[in-house]
Amino acid sequence: MKSRFLLTVILMLLATAAYAQSDAQKSSVVPVPSAAQKSFATMKTLAGEWEGAVAVQDMPPQMSGAKMHLSLRVTSRGNALVHEFQEAGTPLDATKYDHPVTMLYVDGDQLTLIHYCDAGNRPRMTGKMSPDGKTVEFEFADISGSATYHMHHAVFTVIDADHHTEDWTFMMKDKAIHAHFDLKRAQ
Repeated sequence: MKSRFLLTVILMLLATAAYAQSDAQKSSVVPVPSAAQKSFATMKTLAGEWEGAVAVQDMPPQMSGAKMHLSLRVTSRGNALVHEFQEAGTPLDATKYDHPVTMLYVDGDQLTLIHYCDAGNRPRMTGKMSPDGKTVEFEFADISGSATYHMHHAVFTVIDADHHTEDWTFMMKDKAIHAHFDLKRAQ
C-alpha cells in the first residue's frame, strides 16, 4: 500500500515537472513582431509632450507659423496611442478651439489611425513604416461622416528622440491643403 502511494506521488511529480518544462519551452519562443507591430512600436517612442510651429501651404499667413502643442499618450495597456493637438497657450476647451484627437492601434496586420476631426468626421488610414524605420506613412482607407472636408494622408518622421515632424494633408472638397509640423519634445 505504501509503495502504491509512493508510486502515485512520484508519477504526479514527474507529470508536473514535464508540464512545467513544456510550458517553459513554449514561453522561450519569442514571436517575431509583424510590420504593423514594428511600426506601432516606433510610433509609441513618440509618447510625451511636444511643441513646434506649423507651416500651412496655400493658406493665409495667419494660419502658418502658429505654435502648436501635441500630447502623445500610450493607453489601453499599450494597445493604443492617443494623439492630441491644440494651439499652444490656448485653454483645453474643444467648444472654442480646435482640438483634434487621433487614435493609433494595431488591427490585425494593419497599423490603423482614426482621426476624430474638428470637421465632424472620422477618416481611417492605414500605415506602413519606411525601410529605414524612421518614417510611418498613413494612406486614406475610408471615412465615417462627410467626406467634403477631411484628413486624407499623414506622415510621421522621427528625426531623433527629441525631434519629429508630422505632415498632414487635409482635403477641402477636391483641394489638398498640406500642413507641416516641426515638433520638439517639451522639457
